[in-house]
Amino acid sequence: MGFLLDGIWRNDSFSVGSDGAFKRPDSVFRNWITADGSAGPSGTGGFKAESGRYHLYVSYACPWAHRGLIYRQLKGLADHITYDSVHPDMLHDGWTFATDFPGATGDRLFGSEYLRDIYIRADPKVSGRSTVPILWDKKTGQIVSNESAEIIRMLDHAFDSVTGPTDRLLTDENREEVDAINARVYPGLNNGVYRSGFARSQSAYDEAVGDVFDTLDWLEAHLTGRRFLTGDTLSEADIRLVTTLFRFDPVYVGHFKCNRARLIDYPELWDFTRTIYQMPGIANTCRFDHIIRHYHYSHESINPHRIIPTGQKLDWSVPTRRG
Repeated sequence: MGFLLDGIWRNDSFSVGSDGAFKRPDSVFRNWITADGSAGPSGTGGFKAESGRYHLYVSYACPWAHRGLIYRQLKGLADHITYDSVHPDMLHDGWTFATDFPGATGDRLFGSEYLRDIYIRADPKVSGRSTVPILWDKKTGQIVSNESAEIIRMLDHAFDSVTGPTDRLLTDENREEVDAINARVYPGLNNGVYRSGFARSQSAYDEAVGDVFDTLDWLEAHLTGRRFLTGDTLSEADIRLVTTLFRFDPVYVGHFKCNRARLIDYPELWDFTRTIYQMPGIANTCRFDHIIRHYHYSHESINPHRIIPTGQKLDWSVPTRRG
């Protein structure tokens, strides 16, 4: 994260309105990979699904980037799309490619020092946030997209000719329900925890944290008697939800003041989250060392002394009712 201001990159990509409420800016690059390279719903064409052509830049700490890593596993794309992870510390210069923390890979394509260098490589006149994830096209030297919600739909739909047919998480049959769930979960929970944590007024915080727990209460009731959010089959809505839930007790309860209840106090949600964690390949995408380090060390306005808390020990291996 970060933005260009008067020629200087800043790491604070979060704006706050006059009411003290957190505001999230829009993404910049909105192209699509498609099966034949035709243009998608936005941007330009020319991005055909091909093995080895694309590269993901992610942060293990970031819930939005985590979505892409999970799709890369679930859709059988690990051998076809390479990736790099930034360092968990995001300070004045934004995300860096330093490698002095386990799991931080550096930039193995270009040897860049900062994530912003990838944006500048794609467009020297770029302005806006330097965020993860980035989906990079090695062939044309362009950023395809930095919008996580659209990146996961590309990974879901575009690569069947590369991987062979795979089960889709967004289908014609579940699209309406998935979109409706996303429309409720994103503002209330996915973004709600940030609205709570970065609130600069009591009223903004009270509204945000109320939305967080209203949404959790609704999800707990919705999941009763269901394996996943839309029934027995994993969907896009589940992945968009679960990356926030993975971070809830380790970070959001304390750091973002979402402490009315913990994830483990919601039997259905805790069981649901463990069920997805225990799916093949998913645990390897969850780096809680990056998650805990990033939030507590990077957000100086919330934790000025950068004390990394010990935290509770969660047992993700406990068997689930959902199997």
